[in-house]
Amino acid sequence: MMKEKYMISKVHVVLLSFLLMMSYGWAAGNNFRLPEYETFVMNNGLTVYLMEQHEVPLIYVSAVVPAGAVKDGEKYGLASLTADTLLFGTKTYTKNQMEEKLDFLGADYKTEADAEVTEISASFAKKDQDTVMPILKEIIADPIFDQKEFEKRKKRLLLQLERAKERPGAVIRFYYNKFLFGQHGYGNPIDGTRPSVSKITIEDIKNFYKTNYKPAESAIAIVGDFKIPEMKEKVNEWFNGWNARGSSKPMEAKPLPSFSRSRVLLVNKEDATETRFFIGGLGIKRSNPDYVAIQVINTILGGRFTSWLNDELRVNAGLTYGAFSFFPAYKTSGTFIIGSFTRTPKTVEALDLALEVLGRLQKKEIDAKTLESAKNYIKGQYPPRYETAGALANLLTNMFIYGFDESFINDFQKNVDQITVEKAKEIVKKYFIKDNLQFVLIGKASEIRDKVKKYGEITEKEITAEGF
Repeated sequence: MMKEKYMISKVHVVLLSFLLMMSYGWAAGNNFRLPEYETFVMNNGLTVYLMEQHEVPLIYVSAVVPAGAVKDGEKYGLASLTADTLLFGTKTYTKNQMEEKLDFLGADYKTEADAEVTEISASFAKKDQDTVMPILKEIIADPIFDQKEFEKRKKRLLLQLERAKERPGAVIRFYYNKFLFGQHGYGNPIDGTRPSVSKITIEDIKNFYKTNYKPAESAIAIVGDFKIPEMKEKVNEWFNGWNARGSSKPMEAKPLPSFSRSRVLLVNKEDATETRFFIGGLGIKRSNPDYVAIQVINTILGGRFTSWLNDELRVNAGLTYGAFSFFPAYKTSGTFIIGSFTRTPKTVEALDLALEVLGRLQKKEIDAKTLESAKNYIKGQYPPRYETAGALANLLTNMFIYGFDESFINDFQKNVDQITVEKAKEIVKKYFIKDNLQFVLIGKASEIRDKVKKYGEITEKEITAEGF
């Protein structure tokens, strides 16, 4: 992302990871279960998740509101700028006062919008909860949207957007999503474009907040060193005053795209010596019941260093420093991506080899040994993702946003173990698309234009042109 972030202390993360791993035995090979937690809904509709973790005297908070880039409309960047502006002062604190108090306490905090939600998160010492939590509540429920600070942030963002396209790797996903989703909200670039951001006013920010920040559609997860009954009383006390009524503005209703042919978006970067590319199409929503099985099969294709894609494109052919595949998943849709980059003269060779590997996955049945290796890798990778209290807080709010429950965690190992060679074949056929593929290439168009025509109908853009 192209915005400032307050990162959680690495020392705290490492320490807490180690203690939790020892406490719960979440090493690979052990059955991983989500620790007990309590959920309740406040009178104002806010959903609250509370989970005790007493290994270290820290508390982690993740709060989510339905205010992501999908609701920007034509004002790309509006959700992201609104999230930034939450930190520019509240009814009690100026921006400087808030920063001084939280920094003095060693609290880490940030606000950030993604495609579908805005998250307000923090970590702090247990002893400081009665100071930090009321401030977080005001950040969420009582921001003042300081005009001067907003203009400063907007100016910085415009400069960042101007420079972003100097690095194709930083923007190719925005081009890809726009190419796939078009005018659908999932195609909205999260940080916006220079023309759209330049038109956003403080009144737009206030209206977006008023329309989309609703407790009845939001959730907060608090994980750490506390007693649930006591924390429950405090949360009710802190957030009872957040009384924004009604429903948020829904994402503009537009049909998801479908593709009847392969297409190529060629983004010309005249000084490029490399071509960066994405190949793929639409993917899955996060609540898809085959989500785990897809991750296992993707591990084989491009989800780890020893994947088929990386072995062929990097290790064997020496065409690139790496190749990968993944399935970014949203609430109602998602994407499938094969990605890499190569020297300009090797563009077609790299693309052909990537397609050959994808074809191999579809034509050659995955053998039991390969499948077992992928299953063991996934079982070893997933528990560590949820070793920290911060990760657990994020997991709880993700469950709220994307509509899955703790069975994703509690049945994870069983679901992985149940994937057979026959099931793997079904997953490949259903989700790892081979027809009507969509290509996005960023490179020197004059060198590769004629060579990439064979992949599909070409649309060209200049990387210096505004937008994606």
